[in-house]
Amino acid sequence: MKTVLIIGCGDIGQRVAQLCQQKGAQQVYGLVRSDDTIRQLETQSITPIRGDLNQVETLQDLPTKEATIFYFAPPPKEGSTDPHLRNFLSTITVDNYPAKFILISTTAVYGDCQGAWITEDQPVNPQTDRGRRRLDGENALEQWAQRTGVPSIILRVGGIYGPGRYPIARLQKGLPILREEDSPYTNRIHQDDLAMICMAAADWGVAGDIYNVADGQPGTMSGYFKTVAKAAGLPLPPEVSRSEAEKQMTPGMLSYLQESRRLDNSKLIKGLQVNLRYPNLEMGLKQGDIS
Repeated sequence: MKTVLIIGCGDIGQRVAQLCQQKGAQQVYGLVRSDDTIRQLETQSITPIRGDLNQVETLQDLPTKEATIFYFAPPPKEGSTDPHLRNFLSTITVDNYPAKFILISTTAVYGDCQGAWITEDQPVNPQTDRGRRRLDGENALEQWAQRTGVPSIILRVGGIYGPGRYPIARLQKGLPILREEDSPYTNRIHQDDLAMICMAAADWGVAGDIYNVADGQPGTMSGYFKTVAKAAGLPLPPEVSRSEAEKQMTPGMLSYLQESRRLDNSKLIKGLQVNLRYPNLEMGLKQGDIS
């Protein structure tokens, strides 16, 4: 791993960059848009490259040749496709193919599984545009990889948690949650474990393979909010019925309540030789600031 290019070098991207540096990567680049992020990268010896995935002309001559690419950039917030990823792939010329391409996707591509345990063999069935955009990105990468021969690995990631990601503001406002008996299953992964898994995918991932990324200990969404509230010393949020939730919650929150699934992470643990630092939520909450 001599050259690393991180597309969308935000929080997780910077964690991965630091791990790459520790492993001896000679050059780590991060594609970003904002001046603030550029300054952040410079303080960490990450070489920033300014580019906009909406503007193909800003993506020319990126250091993709024989690089390990980690793609973290999200799709647009609207629509059912991922033009960002498609734009990026269109700029990689035959003389500049990367050594490996790791894409961060989401478990929303599975759609609602009614709480069932699922493996990577579960047929995809996205039922929201959020999931359809991610599936379009997966399809674009798979087609490109088949055409070019570049090894690609897709990580379907559950909810990411850790310091800076907890719903503290929501809990402080006393906003309601769905009552426990109506709450869907959700899956989580600690941000430090996710960064480590990205590295494992680069080391051990099989070309064309897909991995569910979660700690293997799913819980209900309402249970998550209550566990975080207790850990932060905050009052438990009020619980409402599904009909009441439809009146009080935002469309974005409601969309998450429409899907329930439990991720089997056996393939991740065995195939990528992963030893999770935080194998459950309780351990993750004990190891960091609840903020």
